Amino acid sequence: MWLNQFKIAIIEKDSNKLNKLMDSIPSFDDQKEINEVLYLLKEATELMEDLRDETQGSMEQIKKNINFLNATKRPFSSKLDIRS
Repeated sequence: MWLNQFKIAIIEKDSNKLNKLMDSIPSFDDQKEINEVLYLLKEATELMEDLRDETQGSMEQIKKNINFLNATKRPFSSKLDIRS
């Protein structure tokens, strides 16, 4: 059951579900299951790193966009300007 849920979480790229499942890893007796879990844990780790890198790239792009918008904004003056 846990193994199937873990596979689904990887396929869905659901980081919250992966974190919850990683916190409650059951013990496995069968060597085949152990190898499968190790492989899936490696895949989950790579997925989380990819998601982290994607999020970091998005944050950097947002910062660039904010800086651009601030650079093109007209300066604010607290004085009453009746000429414009």
